[in-house]
Amino acid sequence: MSSPQLGKLNEENEAEEEASQPLNHATAPATASERKKMKNKKNKERKKKKKAAARDAGSVAPNINVTWAKLMKGARAFENGESSEAAKEASFSKLACLSLMESSFHEFIVESSEESPATMVEEAWNGLRESIVIYEGKPVGTLAAMDSTKEPLNYNQVFVRDFIPAGLAFLMKKPAEPEIVKNFLLKTLHLQGREKKVDNFTLGEGVLPASFKVSSDSPGGKETIVADFGGSAIGRVAPVDSGFWWIILLRAYTECTGDHTLREHPEMQKGMRLILKLCLSDDFDTFPTLLCADGCSMIDRRMGIYGYPIEIQALFYFALRCAVQLLKPEDGGKELLERIAKRIAALCFHIQQYYWLDFKQLNNVYRYKTEEYSHTAINTFNVMPESIPDWVFDFMPSSRGGYLIGNVSPARMDFRWFLVGNCIAILSGLATDKQATAIMDLIEERWDDLIGEMPLKIAYPALEGDEWRTITGCDPKNTRWSYHNGGSWPTLLWLLASACSMTGRLQIAKRAIELAEQRLSKDGWPEYYDGMTGKYIGKQARKFQTWSMSGYLIAKMMIENPNNVSLLSI
Repeated sequence: MSSPQLGKLNEENEAEEEASQPLNHATAPATASERKKMKNKKNKERKKKKKAAARDAGSVAPNINVTWAKLMKGARAFENGESSEAAKEASFSKLACLSLMESSFHEFIVESSEESPATMVEEAWNGLRESIVIYEGKPVGTLAAMDSTKEPLNYNQVFVRDFIPAGLAFLMKKPAEPEIVKNFLLKTLHLQGREKKVDNFTLGEGVLPASFKVSSDSPGGKETIVADFGGSAIGRVAPVDSGFWWIILLRAYTECTGDHTLREHPEMQKGMRLILKLCLSDDFDTFPTLLCADGCSMIDRRMGIYGYPIEIQALFYFALRCAVQLLKPEDGGKELLERIAKRIAALCFHIQQYYWLDFKQLNNVYRYKTEEYSHTAINTFNVMPESIPDWVFDFMPSSRGGYLIGNVSPARMDFRWFLVGNCIAILSGLATDKQATAIMDLIEERWDDLIGEMPLKIAYPALEGDEWRTITGCDPKNTRWSYHNGGSWPTLLWLLASACSMTGRLQIAKRAIELAEQRLSKDGWPEYYDGMTGKYIGKQARKFQTWSMSGYLIAKMMIENPNNVSLLSI
């Protein structure tokens, strides 16, 4: 029984057929160069045949179950005494069909092992849809991961920061699917109104949850939402970034749909004001930056980012600029908008002036004088030149490139590279055009360090030895070149692609996407990769990680239509 639809040519058979053909001495290539050209031509023809066979297999394979069901029905009819020709043929062909199916599925699986970008996109969308969480009949978010091989821990919850790329993917999709984003924004706003306690301490009214899950454990099986505001998190730290991401997503939703009724709703306006009042309240600080604890952002474990981390400062600036477009001047909004405008100006100056590092500025810091008193001091934070780590001198290109360093506070500069903060600075306009170009230059110049074999390094370099023991507290998850400590995170593709679109450097994003496409799907969409170049699947990485899929989808859509960046950029 033949099946032309599933008849994939085998390479060995082709080679045998090729060898059996008589050699035409009149046309045979006479030189090694000509023979090489002929071989390349035949290889191309062979690849075309394999692709055609793969397409045929893809179109027919879903129908094999139907065909088998029909044959089994006919066979049973014949075995029960029916004498129709169809029943006879089905019965006699039963074993032949089974053999064919086994062979066909084997070939189909082999052909599918090297997935095309189109197949990966479809797979990512399917995975994203499977992760959708339903509450009272409505989609309200996506699970963090769907890895059934590991204990769920809190990966079976909807994380605010994790949902951002998923929400943006649904907004960028053609046609857009904004309903899940709207429901997510409303549900998290509702959770903001709950009383929030960690031990006996009540958190600020404007704090948004880090995550939430839908539970049916209440009497009668009624659905309820259980939120975590940091009380169950590693280190019991409230998520500073959740509120900022919420405001950024609200603006993206408004830009996508043109629907201003949601952002103008009194409850939405109140929610924004509560978030911003947490950040704009008077305190003892002399800087416009936000003072934060370790573990308050995507890097949610102890990694030495306490103080004024660039990721939070960039997100803070981004949220402030979004709020200017979203807030109404009524009901105290005018006074708040004035405070926001002043903070934007001060924060922009502070970051551009004190966080920026390129070859020239590194040389200046290296030559700093210390113990300077007065307003004319050049070494404003009294940073000791001896505190500059050795790796920075090799890492910093002398010709082009620069970046916003990780942290600045009295007598301290954290020279580590953090991708999220630098990309957000580009999208929000916090980085100047010249600085944005230099950041992209640095990525190109230090491709092996920051991209490696799997994009992208969340931080560089890794903490090692005594530094790792002291700063992380011997964290077994954040060992060198793993997880937050120099691990590679595929989800960050969306931020890189967005920054590339803003700066007109899409070739960088394309190159990074092509790298990810070589392994990401085959490896099961891991959360992160380990190793200096991101060569190994992370030792504790969950697979089928939702934001690994959504990050890839956004990156692909950004390349196909760079105007998608308008949902984010200001």
